[in-house]
Amino acid sequence: MLDPNIDLVILTGPAGCGKTILAMAAALEQVIEKGMYDKIIVTRNTPEIAESIGFLPGTEEEKMLPWLAAVTDTMEALHKHDVCTDGSMKYIFDKANIQFKSINFMRGRSIQNAFVLLDECQNLTASQIKTIITRCGEGTKLVCSGNLSQIDSNYLSPVTSGLTYIVERFKHFDGSANIYLNGVVRSRLAEFAEENL
Repeated sequence: MLDPNIDLVILTGPAGCGKTILAMAAALEQVIEKGMYDKIIVTRNTPEIAESIGFLPGTEEEKMLPWLAAVTDTMEALHKHDVCTDGSMKYIFDKANIQFKSINFMRGRSIQNAFVLLDECQNLTASQIKTIITRCGEGTKLVCSGNLSQIDSNYLSPVTSGLTYIVERFKHFDGSANIYLNGVVRSRLAEFAEENL
């Protein structure tokens, strides 16, 4: 994730293995500390509301907040020992120019000089994944994370998931890396659930 020659990183592993926290830590390092990217864009599918987020009040980013709570949780975990966690998080969100975007509005965009985190990729179709990847312009790194055992869609399976599709399609592309994180660090409860449910 820190290698500037890698444009696409695919992170897989069980729930609670650290996919989101590692991706966010790498993004923050490269945006704030190294100035390699201008912003962080976080997006994911919103399966509970199918193809629309229109019923929620507010801007696109405000509508996305309930579905991107994992990122907020991650930021809190990264800064929980700070003297003022809320102040640190506000500073980081502003300094890193973190933007929450819906995949529903990605078509037609060209994303330049950004670190893009596409979370929960197991819930995307091959077509949706292609839409996101083809939006990435010069100077953009894309990190796709997911867990095939947590597919929420009735229309997808581990075989038909967009996550499986990109792992297969990019396995020989020099500008990509596929990382499997083993083990659950969230808690012993989460580890037991991952293994036994």
